[in-house]
Amino acid sequence: MVTEIQHRKVLETLVINFTEAFNREDIEAVMSYFSDDAVYEEFTGVENVGLSAIRKSLEPQFSGVFGKMRFHTEDMFIDTSKGKAMVRWLLTLEEEERAGAYRGLDLLHFINGKLVQKLTYCKANIPLILKKAEMQEGGDWPA
Repeated sequence: MVTEIQHRKVLETLVINFTEAFNREDIEAVMSYFSDDAVYEEFTGVENVGLSAIRKSLEPQFSGVFGKMRFHTEDMFIDTSKGKAMVRWLLTLEEEERAGAYRGLDLLHFINGKLVQKLTYCKANIPLILKKAEMQEGGDWPA
């Protein structure tokens, strides 16, 4: 019999591996987590339904248009009974001419190991980009 602790570990591993696929800039790996009829709601409120729409919405992130993007998990809450996780992150963006970061969170819902819903939120309609130099000076830039 699978215990609550084992369920939690499985869900936590799915979330971590999903995030790491983004950080490796591996769109194929990212897409492999989504179910065929998954829903991805962007922080702007745009809703993408199905693999084709989700891939199209994510492609700019993987094209390099925003520079090097990395999600740094700051906190994670898991509800194993519902297959849900809330991940609070710091997203760093580094381009040749500028670098910065903003905070947000994802609400992720998994069923049978597949992501059926990803809701993304940030603190503003247009993210507040924090300056890398200022964050480094304050000791807040991730290692």
